[in-house]
Amino acid sequence: MSQVIERYASTLFELATADKKVAAVEKEAGALFAAFSESDELAGAMKSPLYPAAEKAAALAAIGKKLKVSPLVQNFVSVVLDNSRAAELPAILKGFLDKAAEARGAVKAEITTAAELTKEQLEELKSNLSSAFKAEVEVETSVNPELIGGLVVKVGSQLFDDSIKTKLDGLKNSLKGA
Repeated sequence: MSQVIERYASTLFELATADKKVAAVEKEAGALFAAFSESDELAGAMKSPLYPAAEKAAALAAIGKKLKVSPLVQNFVSVVLDNSRAAELPAILKGFLDKAAEARGAVKAEITTAAELTKEQLEELKSNLSSAFKAEVEVETSVNPELIGGLVVKVGSQLFDDSIKTKLDGLKNSLKGA
């Protein structure tokens, strides 16, 4: 995370903490972050120099109103835009969400699979990870068909690779050595 993103994320976390509204701000920031994740047009517009700052502010104000974000979050977003940091807003929100999760004692797991997991599979995996790490686990999933099968789980600096691709690569290397 860049220093600028870290500074903004920390500021939002400090403001939410001072107002004793970390959980509410976390929910709102999550909704805004999801809006960026779900709309390539929105993310592209925030990065594009073709859209004036006023149009970006109006778009985010309308989204904020629809999502019913608090004045704290709306004002924070306005400051980010006023400082010409619209392109970094998704990363800033993500940084804040990470800080809020860490403050709650939650552990973040990045799960990569060859195919989309069902809701039941994801819940079972989340439950198993929560038991193993004795903490609430928040998961981010991605799909990489190159894995062929299995999954890769990254929790902090720990990496658990149980993909077929890795197993085949290991077999290939052992056959080369024979």
